[in-house]
Amino acid sequence: MRVGSSADVRALARAISSVEEQRPAALDLLRAAFGRAGTATVIGLTGPPGSGKSSLVDRLVEGYRGEGCRVGVVAVDPSSAFSGGAILGDRIRMLRHAQDDDVFIRSMATRGHLGGLAQSTNDVVDLIDAARYDPILVETVGVGQDEIEVVRTADVVVVVLVPGMGDDIQAIKAGILEIADLFVINKSDLPGADKLEAELRTMLELGASPSRPRPAILRTVAVRGEGIDGLREAARAFLASAGRERRAERRRERAEARLRAVLSERVMRWVVEHVLDGEGWNGVVEQIASRQVDPYSAAEKLIERLEVR
Repeated sequence: MRVGSSADVRALARAISSVEEQRPAALDLLRAAFGRAGTATVIGLTGPPGSGKSSLVDRLVEGYRGEGCRVGVVAVDPSSAFSGGAILGDRIRMLRHAQDDDVFIRSMATRGHLGGLAQSTNDVVDLIDAARYDPILVETVGVGQDEIEVVRTADVVVVVLVPGMGDDIQAIKAGILEIADLFVINKSDLPGADKLEAELRTMLELGASPSRPRPAILRTVAVRGEGIDGLREAARAFLASAGRERRAERRRERAEARLRAVLSERVMRWVVEHVLDGEGWNGVVEQIASRQVDPYSAAEKLIERLEVR
């Protein structure tokens, strides 16, 4: 599918909705997209709430459009407690790009995917990639395990920190040092930027590995567009320095993780639908909730039932 008009953009949006809602046609769409995808550069951005990731994404979109690129954006939001849909704050902030058919912005929620948020994000990225958007920016709302798994799907992982929020401690707790390819100190005009950079450099030195290049540390003030050109260049430099072999290794790791996620989802769904009907599943859950049985024993019993079949 080649997107180049408002009608085609709407078709892409409908395809993503079909996949998110797990409609019967979703698998055919994903199979078709997979063969056409794999060429776009995927840039993942993560960091604590309030670090200015959405402003960075907005400015990156502006910069890439200035280069003539067709840009995709996936904003991974927490699910609404009422509707299960995504909170649209990121899209509101990027409304100035909404009329540009060469910018595709999609907010995502977990929506209860059995395969996890990372898997559903991969599916959406494939659809956007197949529509020939490149690069694709994936923004997450925080630095928890779900978000880390999401950004692992990216070719370049950008961790956004901001002075005065205790980001050094948060980064250690979340294991961000292990996944970052680039660090961005946003709002670097605020007091404490020098201190944050010094502490970050110290942590990187302590955790240095000869097999992995040390991530660059960049400074930006996204609301004023400062440092954005440097960030785009740093992403390109990282991809160039990573080399074909390392990029292939990362993509193989992602492929394995994706296969595991798809397999887990399929097996889980089959167990729920064929080994236990809805009521049976709810009954086991209730037994675990009331401490009548532990989840490990319950899982073993289900496996025994599978073996009997």
